[in-house]
Amino acid sequence: MKALRRILLLDVGTGNLQSVQKALEAVGAEVLRSDSWHDIPNFPKIVLPGVGAFGEFMSRLRKLSLEDPLREALARSAALLGICVGMQALFASSEEMGFHEGLGLLKGKVVRFPSRPLLKVPHTGWNELVVQREHFLLAGLPERPFAYFNHSYYCLPEQGEDCVSQTEHEVNFASVVARENLCAVQFHPEKSQKVGLKILQNFVEWQL
Repeated sequence: MKALRRILLLDVGTGNLQSVQKALEAVGAEVLRSDSWHDIPNFPKIVLPGVGAFGEFMSRLRKLSLEDPLREALARSAALLGICVGMQALFASSEEMGFHEGLGLLKGKVVRFPSRPLLKVPHTGWNELVVQREHFLLAGLPERPFAYFNHSYYCLPEQGEDCVSQTEHEVNFASVVARENLCAVQFHPEKSQKVGLKILQNFVEWQL
């Protein structure tokens, strides 16, 4: 069990790493923060957080040579949790500031919220997770949990079964996605108080 609590927190240079690390440690994780692909094979669980622009995030990911090691880690059944832009990067592409290719680990794309007079973009603040199917990541949460969001773009999964929860902000978008040993959240669990800590705890305690 102790070995499964070892978490590699990938530092792509575009995330609030300190807050994520503290939140993970608060729920019992042993965290190594690193930007080196050499560390990826040594950990059973990996967290990929990100904020800011999709294209910049992917550029940094490739510059650090993290793409193939991440794919290899998933192939050997390591668990991966993407957060915010780290979730978006798992999809095939994004339209943010032009066309950018993602990791393509999940089928689908990242698009901007529509331009409407009363629609506030970015989507910032607390909003509800409407659960679509059971998943360990959301175990033990209230029936209508709320989490903290801050984003202008959202994910459109091609495969409906990848969507674990949706959230409404004029449009319904995927707020939690998962497939096999890959899972991700659009919101910031490190800013989502008890709900966010429970989600991180569920990931840390996940029995692979």
